[in-house]
Amino acid sequence: MSTENPSASHEATSSAEASSVGLVAAKSHKFCEALPLACGRVLQDYTLVYETYGELNADKSNAVLICHALSGHHHAAGRHSPEDKHPGWWDHYIGPGKPIDTNTFFVVALNNLGGCHGSTGPAAINPATDKPWGPDFPALRVRDWVHSQARLADVLGIEQWAAVIGGSLGGMQAMRWSLEYPERLRHCVVIASALKLSAQNIAFNETARQAIISDPDFCGGRYLEEGKLPRGGLAVARMIGHITYLSDDGLAHKFGRELRSGSFQQGTGEEVEFQIQSYLRYQGDRFSSSFDPNTYILMTRALDYFDLAREYEDDPVAAFTHARCRFLLISFTSDWRFAPGRSREIADALIHANQSVSYAEIESAMGHDAFLLPNRRYEGVFRAYMQRVAAEQAAGLHR
Repeated sequence: MSTENPSASHEATSSAEASSVGLVAAKSHKFCEALPLACGRVLQDYTLVYETYGELNADKSNAVLICHALSGHHHAAGRHSPEDKHPGWWDHYIGPGKPIDTNTFFVVALNNLGGCHGSTGPAAINPATDKPWGPDFPALRVRDWVHSQARLADVLGIEQWAAVIGGSLGGMQAMRWSLEYPERLRHCVVIASALKLSAQNIAFNETARQAIISDPDFCGGRYLEEGKLPRGGLAVARMIGHITYLSDDGLAHKFGRELRSGSFQQGTGEEVEFQIQSYLRYQGDRFSSSFDPNTYILMTRALDYFDLAREYEDDPVAAFTHARCRFLLISFTSDWRFAPGRSREIADALIHANQSVSYAEIESAMGHDAFLLPNRRYEGVFRAYMQRVAAEQAAGLHR
């Protein structure tokens, strides 16, 4: 006999639907104006794929830009069809009544240049050769993404963002926005990020790249031309990355030393498989079927190269004196890849640059992935700040 309460189940479903942006569709824009890149090369034309949620108000003052992390993309909220098992990657935080409230804000989420979910990247066709760009796609920096995002804002008629928001690599983009286009954003929300990567972080990224490059099917990056795909190498790269996004306590709580198969009984030679092994292989296999290896290499290098203060004599205080927006910084206690100390470095630099900054360190056992997951205090801090942004805009203080 089922013990499920039909009315409670219906109420829960109705509540979930009410707080969702619902069914969404991706849009795209082809840019025919050449884009000069930090590496010295130029993209003559390119396409950006994006999604929008909510409605742009009359004076176009309620727009919020979502910058994605390493493996993210434009699909941040809602579902593409009723059959979708999972919503967009930040659906917990974008939607009606959620911290980024689509009843108030017009939200723009895009797939960065160099990506593999519709925007021009290594898997796209190089018009000069009629073959996939592959390893010939230009190296990108975070500033290149910001410049392309600014052009998308121009297309949408958005002169100034109410807020630019991002976690991890997305937070680096948000900070770069505050320096490259200081008059074009009123608030900068930086979650689980850093002014630059540590040597350890660069080492993890290089190990992941070598896993891909060492795969026999990588073919020097021209695997699409050869009709191959280095799935094994990309899966291992994802496994390496995924371990760094989780915490020791989180893994112990979720998996411990539980077995998926086999036994340690003496006298048997049965092969043993731990639950964590199976989980990592599943994550690697799923990722390798949906992500382009050259894009992974490109984006991890952009992550490595980022250093907000490089052009300011390595002084983040001097860098942040150019900002004109207010800042919210959030970190998580168990995040060892982008530890709270890295966010405190940003906060200290902002304070010494006489900038307005709010900072919250959130208790969580979920590691770096905590910025994607439900957490009551995180949600409360995020919601309260965005309500301030909305109140400021409603009062006309943005003018």
